[in-house]
Amino acid sequence: MSLIASLSQQHTFAKPLLIEPRQNQLLASLTQEVQLQILPFLEQVDFSLNQVLCEPGKIPSHMYFPTTAITSLFYFTENGNTSEIAVVGNEGVVGMSLFFSGTYLPYQAIVQTAGQGFRMNAPRAINAFNFSAEMQNILLHYSLSMISQISQTVVCNRHHTIDQQLCRRLLLALDRLPTNQILATHEILARMLGVRRESITQSANKLLTDGVIDYKRGLITVINRQGLESRVCECYEKPSRYSSNCN
Repeated sequence: MSLIASLSQQHTFAKPLLIEPRQNQLLASLTQEVQLQILPFLEQVDFSLNQVLCEPGKIPSHMYFPTTAITSLFYFTENGNTSEIAVVGNEGVVGMSLFFSGTYLPYQAIVQTAGQGFRMNAPRAINAFNFSAEMQNILLHYSLSMISQISQTVVCNRHHTIDQQLCRRLLLALDRLPTNQILATHEILARMLGVRRESITQSANKLLTDGVIDYKRGLITVINRQGLESRVCECYEKPSRYSSNCN
């Protein structure tokens, strides 16, 4: 059975798309043949701030491909504390556990920057993965990059200063945005890094004083990216670009 025939078993088709799926780097890395096969089954969606895409302990209902939105993956401790373990933007996908025999998620995926993207329901996503070696190759390669990002986050949180962690987090956001402006309060950044809000305020004030950023009412404007890069630790890494020929 072909990929298109497999996906068509779910009958209903998504509405016509108003934005370009190739704005998501993972979708753009697929060959034109595979893109044309999955295009009718992609649904354009608007992601709102704080929207929960996946819950811990549950199997995702969809696979999400952000284009202008950014999603944070949060791990929760038993006492309710949280820490961000990874960031997903236009370079990747949310809902990878669908491809590992429907494994339950250990984290929550929540939208930190509102924007647009696409989604594919779970049955179609699983069929696309099972019937396309190219999809398998791309998504498995992406899973390795996620493992790398999570590992870097663990090391950074354990061994580096809050100043360095904040610079890394701002750069991760910049890499996934079309502008130099980041919507985030000190409270949100503190939750991401798993630290006190006062610590974020102190670190942000240093960047403000040095002319690296400007900050007004939850809007951070990065004035000097090189200033961030000179202060960040080795745990910062730009998102990978994927190729259908990666192996």
